[in-house]
Amino acid sequence: MKNSQKVTVIGAGSWGTALAMVLADNELEVRMWGHKAEQIQEINDHHTNHKYLKDVKLPESIIGFSNMKESLDGIQTIVLAVPTKAIRQVLGQIQEAQNHPLTVVHVSKGIEPDSLLRISEIIEDEMAPENLRSVVVLSGPSHAEEVSLRHPTTVTVSSEDMKSAEEVQDLFMNQNFRVYTNPDMLGVEIGGALKNIIALAAGITDGLGYGDNAKAALITRGLAEIARLGTKMGANPLTFSGLTGIGDLIVTCTSVHSRNWRAGNMLGKGHKLEEVLDNMGMVVEGVRTTKAGHQLAEKYDVKMPITNALYNVLFNNVEAKEAVDHLMSRGKTNEMEDLVNILGERS
Repeated sequence: MKNSQKVTVIGAGSWGTALAMVLADNELEVRMWGHKAEQIQEINDHHTNHKYLKDVKLPESIIGFSNMKESLDGIQTIVLAVPTKAIRQVLGQIQEAQNHPLTVVHVSKGIEPDSLLRISEIIEDEMAPENLRSVVVLSGPSHAEEVSLRHPTTVTVSSEDMKSAEEVQDLFMNQNFRVYTNPDMLGVEIGGALKNIIALAAGITDGLGYGDNAKAALITRGLAEIARLGTKMGANPLTFSGLTGIGDLIVTCTSVHSRNWRAGNMLGKGHKLEEVLDNMGMVVEGVRTTKAGHQLAEKYDVKMPITNALYNVLFNNVEAKEAVDHLMSRGKTNEMEDLVNILGERS
């Protein structure tokens, strides 16, 4: 029975809070850990998390904790909803606080620069095997703002242990939040992470005033880049036509809820990266992921012109318009070559 389950959401940002609401709607015992005591007090006393989800009332059954050990007492499943750059630090705290195996459901979307590890690999790298029952990824086109309003949303869960993925599917599934399974964990993580790169680029084209034609082209060719790299890494190309591929790409490249799109939009309007990041107030995963994507393209010898152009804008002081003009002036090629190359990687 769902209501016999206990789950702790690690991370009290917008996405962690929205997912805690889904679990509470399913009558689970939901705890939410955050490192800011005043925020946890607000959750417990007022049942709000105003900074991240303005005007949203939280179910009173969600209990906030600022003590990690207390938040994990008697818990078998945690939802890891912290930015990629904070994951190692938070996992260290979890390691110190726990004394039994956990199923870790990670819901962040990123790749660690330099190590080029996916989040599931970071979890396995940081946690002792005896403390880790399984790792499950939950990903898909899902803005926290809409999930918190119980608008219809569909996502995907994946794991090397599909029994665990199905258990997580059961925890989250309800009439507003539909959950599919997909055995291609690599593809699910790669699609969810790299779409943030394309969303940044889409925001830039909008900031430059280039309109719908440019954005449609960017999304389509961006998907080709993601699939090209992901397939070279061993993912199933069909994954990129699903929720964690084209689905997540569409919503992140077109919605004002997307912090990556908003950050790119400011860059396209001439703001400097430091100014953009200061203004956002929340982590823009696409910036770090652009560096990792650029490194992955070099490692696997895969052509990723959009990723490389964005890398130059973010880290080499190339003007946004100059980068777009360079993309448009590349040598001619056949669109179907991508499909042939991607399918060839699987044969």
